[in-house]
This record gives sequence, structure tokens and C-alpha cells, in this order.
Amino acid sequence: MNNKHKLASVSAACLLALPLALSGCGWFGGDSSAAIDPPPGDVEAQMLQSSENTLDTGVMAPVSDSDITAADSGTSGDNQASAGDAAANSAAAGAGSAGAGSTKSGAELTTVYLQNESGLLAPMALDLSTGNKDDALKQSLEALVQGGGYAANLPAGFSGVLPQGTAVNGVKVDNGVATADFGGSFSSYAPANERKLLEAVTWTLTGQKGIQSVQLSVDGKKLGEMPLKGTPLDRPLTRSIGINLPAQGPSVLNSSAVTVFFSAASPSGVQYYVPVTRFVTPGQDRLKAAMNELIAGPESQDGLETVMTSDTVLDSVTEDQSGVITVSLKDDMFNDGGQVPAELLESVVLTASLNSDEAMVQVRMNGKQTVTGTDNVDYGKPVSAPQVINELPL
Repeated sequence: MNNKHKLASVSAACLLALPLALSGCGWFGGDSSAAIDPPPGDVEAQMLQSSENTLDTGVMAPVSDSDITAADSGTSGDNQASAGDAAANSAAAGAGSAGAGSTKSGAELTTVYLQNESGLLAPMALDLSTGNKDDALKQSLEALVQGGGYAANLPAGFSGVLPQGTAVNGVKVDNGVATADFGGSFSSYAPANERKLLEAVTWTLTGQKGIQSVQLSVDGKKLGEMPLKGTPLDRPLTRSIGINLPAQGPSVLNSSAVTVFFSAASPSGVQYYVPVTRFVTPGQDRLKAAMNELIAGPESQDGLETVMTSDTVLDSVTEDQSGVITVSLKDDMFNDGGQVPAELLESVVLTASLNSDEAMVQVRMNGKQTVTGTDNVDYGKPVSAPQVINELPL
């Protein structure tokens, strides 16, 4: 397996930033390990002042120097990124990300991150075509406003995370950094939702082609920290912040993170996928760690459903010279060679793709090279993660 899939330790300040109850700690920090409990104020201050900004790769990837320069300069560009940026960031428009997609009827869809009835964020593919197409980025954020102009476009049981009355003044993109400018009631969010708000905005915008990172401003003034709990915004945010993090934070002093896709059901019983960031012991192979977390299943209290059976075992994860990833599973339930639940296979593809720079994925089940899902797709052949998932009826 390529070394790019190896996991490294998350930095101390980053670990402290990850719990949902985060406050007063930066996304970036030094290399030393840290306790799970919040540190004393003076130690925390030293972390925030640290000039060493190192993070893990993949889901904990650092922002590039060019992004930081563009963000610090305060310059702005067009809403549309250059063709070079789009090519460089094509992977971001893949599994569960907010890019443009189409329904079978040809309607263009935009994926935004909404909260479900359990408070978890999930990518939802929406038809926002009624608005000005040139303001697609602005529209994607307006869909996150509770009771906003796109409230009727949201599936039942889902809502935005931006407080009602929030104004989205605009989104400008420069060198891969999207600056989202808010106004109105933006600062009236519940303090406990501060991190969730950042996750929803960041994951929504970074899914668009050409956008690598996000920074926030209010009425044209760049935010150095969030208004209520003071979450530092000293650097543009990337998907390194994770999504739907465990409520209690990491369970080990030195952790790395992977993001996996579990399943959930809408109030009307329609199945959809939810990305969840999990903490694992560093030094493991990233893909194997992600697959083992997928097999382990969701936490019992989060309203998610396992996609694997209790007998599913990971046999191996390999990558060939062409970059195709093969995930080999064993499960006695499928020894007869019959169809395998598409939900299981799609979760494997989405998870493997997200943790491997959007590689093609093929699945083996009990050594069989033909693995047909209940959707009649042969997952034994290389498939890519869909650009659009979770297209739920309104």
C-alpha cells in the first residue's frame, strides 16, 4: 500500500479542538501529545501562539501556503475558480461533497450539509436551480439558513445550521480560498452549535470545484475567531476539522482521524448516508483503519445504522499500480454468492474513496470477484464514488 495512506498523529492543539464542545483552542498546533481534558489557560494560550502548524494528511490535511497567503492578503476574486484550480480539486467534488450533479431528469443538484433530527450533519442533494446560477456558492449557504428562502427545498426532517435571519452577503474565491461573508443574525447561533456551523459551511463550500479552504467574515470584516465561544479562525478551514465528531473527543492521547459513511433513515424511511469522523491509533494504514471503523459500526446513541453484519471481517485492502483499491471482505451470510445489500457496498466505496483521494474501488466478498449489489451493480469491477448522494424526496 502506498505510504500516502499511512496515518500520523494529530497535533496536540488539533486534538483539543476536535470535541463538539470545543472552545478557545485553535485548529492547528504543535507536535506534542495532549490530554483529553481541556488544558489550563496558560498552557492553552501557549498552544494558540505556537508557530508550528502541523497536521496529519488526508482528513487532517494542512492548508497550503498559497491558501494562507491569499487569505491573509484579504484579496478577492471571481466566484468561479480557474480551470487549473478545478482540475486540481476535482477530488473534492466526489463522495458526499457539495458539487454540481444531475438527476436522471437532468435537473442540476447542489449538495449541502444539513442537520438531521439527531443533530448530525449529512450531505443532501438539492435542486437550487430556481436562483441565479452565477450565485451558486451563495445559494448553497443560503440553503443552510433556518427558515430561509430555500426552506421549502429541504427534505422533511432536515434543517440548516445557520440561525434564522442570517444574511449571506456573498462568497468570493481567490486561489482556492472561499471567503463567506455573513450578516444579519449570523451571531445569534446557539454556542453549542458553533463547531457544527463551521463544519456545515466548510464541508459545503469545499465540495465545490476549485475550493480548498474556507474563511469567514461578517459584514466584510474577516473573523479572527467565532463570535460566541471564540473558536480561533487563524487559518482557513479545510475538511481537516472533521465532521460529526464523537461527543467525548478522542479516547487516546495520540490519535489520527478517518471519516466513514454510516447509514440513517429519513422520517419517511428513505435511507441516506452520514459521514462520521472517527479517531484511531496512529501508524495504521489509513484505508484499513477506515474499513475497520466502518465494520465496528456507529455509536448506539447517534441514531445511525450499521451497514455491515456482525460477522463481517476485513480480509485485506490493497492498491494496484493503476491506483484501484480492492477491499476484500468475508461474511458467511453471503457465501451463496447472491446479491449483497447495496447499502453495504456503497458505504465501502464512499469510505474508501474519501480516504484515498477519490480512487476507484472494487470489492471482493468471500474471495469472489463478482459482487453484485441489490442495485444490480457489479462492485467486483472498479467503480468510483458518485458525485451526488442522498437525493431525498421533499
